[in-house]
Amino acid sequence: MSRSLPRLARLGGLVAALGMLAGCVSGESADGSVGEPADSGVQIRLDYAYYNPESLVIKEQGWLEQELGPGSVEWVLSQGSNKANENLRADAIDIGSTAGTPALLARANGSAIRSIDVYSRPEWSAIVVPGDSAITEPAQLRGQKIAATQGTDPYFFLLQTLAAAGLSASDVEIVNLQHSDGKTALERGDVAAWAGLDPFMAQTELEAGSRLIYRNLDFNSYGLLNAREEFIDQHPDLVQTVVNAYERARAWILENPDAAVQTLATAASIDPEIARQQLLTRTQLDIDPVPGEPQREVLWRLLPLLVNDGLVRSEEEARTALNTLFEPRFAEAARGATPAGS
Repeated sequence: MSRSLPRLARLGGLVAALGMLAGCVSGESADGSVGEPADSGVQIRLDYAYYNPESLVIKEQGWLEQELGPGSVEWVLSQGSNKANENLRADAIDIGSTAGTPALLARANGSAIRSIDVYSRPEWSAIVVPGDSAITEPAQLRGQKIAATQGTDPYFFLLQTLAAAGLSASDVEIVNLQHSDGKTALERGDVAAWAGLDPFMAQTELEAGSRLIYRNLDFNSYGLLNAREEFIDQHPDLVQTVVNAYERARAWILENPDAAVQTLATAASIDPEIARQQLLTRTQLDIDPVPGEPQREVLWRLLPLLVNDGLVRSEEEARTALNTLFEPRFAEAARGATPAGS
């Protein structure tokens, strides 16, 4: 959002002064109304996502605005890891949330981002078929149309699932659709299967009777919070403030699961039972938030797949990206520092 003042100098000192006062407004509140001037004079551009429960809590509670001043935060919805990566690369946001594999893929292909926090260990993806489908296992997917969102964890879940079944991407027809559109295509019968993402996956499971024919927690990479390197270098204090808020939100969800379910249901406009399925059944939050070896192990296993499918420019760049992806100091400082009820 531009902070430039209106060009009113020619109208005289009084009007110029009024223009300066108007220019102090640095953002809008969550409901779109103009907020008061931010005390810090600095705006942080953050994403929120239905697959990232902490982001929804922080946004709803207004903790960052309380600390930094009204109008200090611009919230941008990410509909998938691919969209978060696009916004980070385009300098449309400063901090965004993705799955681990898309974060590695982005860095390996030249996006200057670092992972600063682990916000969840989710089982947010699986292979989904309609309730009346005759398909019961991944080997039966040969020759079928499968919806998936390229550049996201469900897409990489699908590639790993195919490989485990002795298939490759060339043995199926992958239809690139954003997550919500993939759900719609599945329910309409336009595709035989869908590499799903919660909460849409839980929604079609509970409302349309769709079935999860293949689940594997190890094929889901962790949820990572990523920041542009330039922003980290220029505003480490603001990065720390955001990571502190994430720790506060993680603790708050663990202590207030029913309220957190309602937060997710309201934000995503879904039934609370769907939100409960996603948040309390398939999302693990009682984890170490410091990015490090557990995340590295998951991504290391995926490196050959990324290289063989031509998803990275070179194996060397992919290895270098993995070795430099994590920036743990902010989560280390935040870990356990902020009580949930403070």
